[in-house]
Amino acid sequence: MFQSARFRLATLLCGLLLTSACSAAAPDAAAPYTDGNQYVTLPAPNQRDSSSGKVEVVEVFSYGCIHCAEFSTYADELRKSLPKGVEFKLVPAPFNDAWVPFARAYYASKKLGLLEQTHDALFDAKFKQQYPINSMDEIADFYAHHGADRTEFLKIANSPEVNAQIKKDLALIQTWGVDGTPTIVVDGKYRSANVQSFKELSDLTKWLVQRELNAKR
Repeated sequence: MFQSARFRLATLLCGLLLTSACSAAAPDAAAPYTDGNQYVTLPAPNQRDSSSGKVEVVEVFSYGCIHCAEFSTYADELRKSLPKGVEFKLVPAPFNDAWVPFARAYYASKKLGLLEQTHDALFDAKFKQQYPINSMDEIADFYAHHGADRTEFLKIANSPEVNAQIKKDLALIQTWGVDGTPTIVVDGKYRSANVQSFKELSDLTKWLVQRELNAKR
């Protein structure tokens, strides 16, 4: 009888150990993405673009980047699919002199209330219709065609406020370790890395967002 009870106790303990081991291993085994591969955990977390308190999804992009143009449809769908408590933001990457005018254009169009109607349209005009939209003057012509006062647009685009914002953006992007576009940064903690498709980038973002929401709960 004692031996039988001891056997049952040993079996129970073994079962508990196996269950515990499985429970510990399950999250990693089930995770579809790997830290250090498809994404990286940032060494200095909580470097956010805002202090809204919501989970923050930032797409680092440029109107001068054809891959950002190709990702724009996925980005639109991603933004619309994000759950409550999550905000989607754009940060234009001023990586080089050729891309700085596009960063200026982003902030000028935002200030003028033209961002929603021109964001995808600029990608379309530059890469699908292949209009020459590169210089600040060419960019201003594009926005004038979409309702902006050309003089006001250029004034805002070249203002000290926009200069300061671009400088701030570059410092933040460098802190995140972003060296290409499009790149997604989730809540100032995770940065997309080696993804194989735009769909994977979108799916990875949703997974990281859910991970952050779960952690906050």
